[in-house]
Amino acid sequence: MSTRALRLITMAAAGLMTIAPVSARELTSPAPTATQQTVQIHAGRGGSPHVRTTWAVDGATISIEYGRPYLKGRPEATLMPAGQPWRVGADEATTLVSDKPLKFGSLTVPAGTHTLYTVPGASGWQLIVSRKTGQWGIPYPGEADDLGRVPMTVGKTSGPVEQLTLSIEDTPAGGTLHVEWGTTRASVAFTVQ
Repeated sequence: MSTRALRLITMAAAGLMTIAPVSARELTSPAPTATQQTVQIHAGRGGSPHVRTTWAVDGATISIEYGRPYLKGRPEATLMPAGQPWRVGADEATTLVSDKPLKFGSLTVPAGTHTLYTVPGASGWQLIVSRKTGQWGIPYPGEADDLGRVPMTVGKTSGPVEQLTLSIEDTPAGGTLHVEWGTTRASVAFTVQ
């Protein structure tokens, strides 16, 4: 067989091994590193389904278990009272579990289980991370059990959110925890330690 024939066969074989062209977006956009899995825990004693959502972010496994109430036409301000600790969910207290320490602003949250509350406000919210776990969502156990508090930014959702949704967005610097309900979106960035 001639050298030219071998070269043509090699080029043809190389052409067959090309899978598909790559778009410019695929070359410039990194693949997301966070994965998410949501499972329903139970239907909820008050009608709000309870879920556990788990994410993998920067080598950490993070899960949040919470009740997901519906607005059902009720005013947001009534359900998320400004200036008062709120359980961020329904029924049992909302729990955050991480297998690695997380840092929300200046607050380092050790690996383990913690309870989340917020203090809603018109211009900003606070995230409360509590050491006390296993309790009903209300009443708030008090500042003595707080691991700490950090500010959250508040804005509007892209569209109405009928059912309370907590999510984690993977970011180049770590992640961002979002709380969305109605037209309100409160967010706080964190890093994995």
